[in-house]
Amino acid sequence: MWQLQVRNPIMATMSLLVALLVSLDAANARGPGLPNVTVLATGGTIAGSGASSTTVVGYTAATVGIETLLNAVPELKTVANVKGEQVFQIASENMNNDYWLKLAKRVNTLLAQDDVDGIVITHGTDTIEETSYFLNLVVKSKKPVVVVGAMRPSTAISADGPINLFNAVILAGSEEAVGKGVLVALNDQINAARDVTKNNTSTADTFRTPELGFLGYMQGNKPYFYRQSTRRNTADSEFDVSNLDVLPQVDIVYGYANMNRVAVDAFVAAGAKGIVHAGVGDGSLARPAVEPALDEARKKGVVIVRSSRVGNGIVARNGEAKDDEHDFVVSDTLNPQKARILLMLALTKTTDTKEIQRMFYTY
Repeated sequence: MWQLQVRNPIMATMSLLVALLVSLDAANARGPGLPNVTVLATGGTIAGSGASSTTVVGYTAATVGIETLLNAVPELKTVANVKGEQVFQIASENMNNDYWLKLAKRVNTLLAQDDVDGIVITHGTDTIEETSYFLNLVVKSKKPVVVVGAMRPSTAISADGPINLFNAVILAGSEEAVGKGVLVALNDQINAARDVTKNNTSTADTFRTPELGFLGYMQGNKPYFYRQSTRRNTADSEFDVSNLDVLPQVDIVYGYANMNRVAVDAFVAAGAKGIVHAGVGDGSLARPAVEPALDEARKKGVVIVRSSRVGNGIVARNGEAKDDEHDFVVSDTLNPQKARILLMLALTKTTDTKEIQRMFYTY
C-alpha cells in the first residue's frame, strides 16, 4: 500500500515532465515568441505566371496556389508562425459582392480566434483598394489586416510579390499595426485602405494616397508609422455583414463632356438602389441632360451620391449643386469606387439621406 502511494506521485510527476517537454517541442516547432499570422489567398498578379521571365504584361493572373506562394518565401518562418488558406482564386477585375462577403466573414471568424494575431490577404491590384476599403468598414477587430499584391507575376525577373508578402506578414504580426484599420502594403510603403488608390497601370510604385500621403514605410523588417487615419473603421464601424448574403445594387455613372442621361436611366431601370455620380471638377452635374435624370431617380427612391472623377479634394456640399434641394449626398474625399462601397453598406441600414450623409463624413 505504501509503495503504491509513493509510486503514483512519482509517475504523476514523470507524466507532467513528459507533457511539458512535448509542449515545449511543439512551441519550438511553431516558432516561440513569434506572432501567428494567417495568409488568405484570393489570386491576382502576385499569384500570376507569364510565358517567360521577362513577361510583365500579358501574363495570366491567379494561377499559383497559396502553398507555392508561401514556399517561395522561406524567410517567412523567421518572422511569424504562418498558415495559408486559399479562399478563392480569381483575377481581381472579377471581384464582386459575393466574394467580398465570403472574404469578410472568413476574416472575422479568424480574427475572433485567440491563436490568430493578424491576417494578410493576397489580392490582385486592380481592385485592391476597393476590397481593402470594404474590409475596413466591416472587419470587427482591431487586429491587423494587411492587403498585399504585386505588379509583376511570380515568374518575372525581380518579381515584387515575395518581398511584398514578407513585409505584409511582418506588418500583420506587429504591435504597431494594431488599431490602424485595414492596411495596404506594397513597395515598402504602408497606406490606409480608405485613402489609397492605384495611380499607374504598370509600375511597382503605383499605390499612392494622393495629397494625404502614406501612413508609413517598411524598413529593416520593421514598420514605421508617421500618421494614421482619423476616420472610423473596423471594430468601431457600425456596419455588420455577418448575416448578409446580398448587398444592395449601387452603380457608378461617369461624368464627361457631352454626357447624356442614358446611363442613369439604364441603371434605374435595372434596379439600382443607389447611384454614385463621378462628376467633373467638384462633382458637377451636366445640365440639362444629367441633373434632371438624377432628380427623377431620387424621386423614385434611388439614393444619389455626388463624387468626383478628379481623384483629390473634398466634394463640397451645396457647391456645384444644390444638394439640400435635390436631397443628394456628397462623397467628401472618397473617390467614386469607394463611395459606391460606403453607399452600398449604408443602404443595408437606412435610406435616410441625412443619415447617409453623416456616414460619409464619419467613414
